[in-house]
Amino acid sequence: MKFYKADLHTHTVLSPCGDLDMSPKKIIEEAKRKGIDMLGITDHNTTRQCEALVQVAKEEDLYVLCGAEVNTREEVHCLAFFETTEQLAEFDKFLYNHLENIQNHPDKFGYQVVVDKEGMILDEIDKLLISAIDLTIEEVEKKVHELDGIFIPAHIDRFRNGLMGQLGFIPPGLNFDALELSKYTSRSQFVSEYPKYNNFTYIQSSDAHFIEDIGAVHTNFYIEEPSFDEIRKALQNKDGRKTELIK
Repeated sequence: MKFYKADLHTHTVLSPCGDLDMSPKKIIEEAKRKGIDMLGITDHNTTRQCEALVQVAKEEDLYVLCGAEVNTREEVHCLAFFETTEQLAEFDKFLYNHLENIQNHPDKFGYQVVVDKEGMILDEIDKLLISAIDLTIEEVEKKVHELDGIFIPAHIDRFRNGLMGQLGFIPPGLNFDALELSKYTSRSQFVSEYPKYNNFTYIQSSDAHFIEDIGAVHTNFYIEEPSFDEIRKALQNKDGRKTELIK
């Protein structure tokens, strides 16, 4: 198996809370500088910025895992990843249709612009992307897996927008592929507090909203090559593939 460094939770200029410097080229440049091999693009409740990141990343020999960070009805954040542009487009439409019709105010929340690989503005999204959608975490998980995606509850240790902070527990029967920890804890710290969750697969990501935060923490993946299928196998500890936290 080969060793790859992955930071699977990164926001772009499209997220209203993302810095305007989070353009495709600057994101990829910083990821390369930090030695990241695989980068997850996870804007709030949309997948529309993924294509430009993939275009830039191919030029720099860096693998981009495309998806979104979903804010569920319970205000729990979850990462959803997909392999094809068709799956991404369908999920993006699904999210938009279930997003509350609250208009964004850039002066309060930040701009929500879609840019091309050169950073030129192509579109602006009017609905406030950081709002919660009207579906439960179980309903989101079901849709992700219907589309053959990867579903990972995000920064579960966080008091705000994490599973433990919002609900206090992991819902029985929730079919997740892994659990994400924030950069503010470690696996040993988390499972010492919640020992019944010791046997799950964990990843750790930066949740970067600013350039300098990319790669602040990462997860080591032991896989044959950077691909969607290999990443899924590692999360499942299948065929010798595995993940390893550095913290």
